[in-house]
Amino acid sequence: MSQAANNIFDIKSTSLDVLALIPRTTDQDALAKALSQRFSRRAALGGEAFVIDLDSLEHPETLDLAQLLPLLRQHGLHVVGLRHANPATAALAAQHALIYLGDGVRADKPVAQPEPVAEPARPVPAVAAEQAAVPTMVVERPVRAGQQIYAKGTNLVVLAMVSAGAEIIADGDIHVYAPLRGRALAGARGNTAARIFARNMEAELVSIAGVYRTIEQALPDSIRGKATQIFLENERLVMTALGE
Repeated sequence: MSQAANNIFDIKSTSLDVLALIPRTTDQDALAKALSQRFSRRAALGGEAFVIDLDSLEHPETLDLAQLLPLLRQHGLHVVGLRHANPATAALAAQHALIYLGDGVRADKPVAQPEPVAEPARPVPAVAAEQAAVPTMVVERPVRAGQQIYAKGTNLVVLAMVSAGAEIIADGDIHVYAPLRGRALAGARGNTAARIFARNMEAELVSIAGVYRTIEQALPDSIRGKATQIFLENERLVMTALGE
């Protein structure tokens, strides 16, 4: 006797929590070079799912996904869908076995909230507030070349050296209370208010909310080897020395 389907599996609504890759050019060579600089030969964010947001492209149909998707997989970016305001993009997504997300809710724009319904004030239980807070990730050991640390949904504090060739990533702020010689990427999910703090600034690459800078030339004397903070100002990275 066969079982009813509703006893075998359930279907429920859920939210899709993914990162968005926003290409600003269809030039495959430029994209390949930028991906190599950003991710080197290591996985991007530990196998995180991505969508490709095409809204920044004037002619998104000219983006060669047949070449781009394998390239992204090489760097550990697992693309699951395409996002664009034009519903015609659904056909392009289907060609590559991707989902079409349309012009849905984005992390970089406010979400319209419904008008509140007047209710009697209720006290918020202290336990619920504690559960909502995501504790800061603290790493006490050195982060060595080839290692990657990702603080998902929280801040990252590293108490030991981050070696050249290592990569530390956080959705919030990054604090390194030792020499920072590898790569540091704060605000990984688009938090433009995130900051990076390093006791000894010698990084290979720094990034806030996807705006990054590779340190190909010697750092200025004002911050090289000194306590430094890094933040976004008018969509540009600013690096300043911290007072002793």
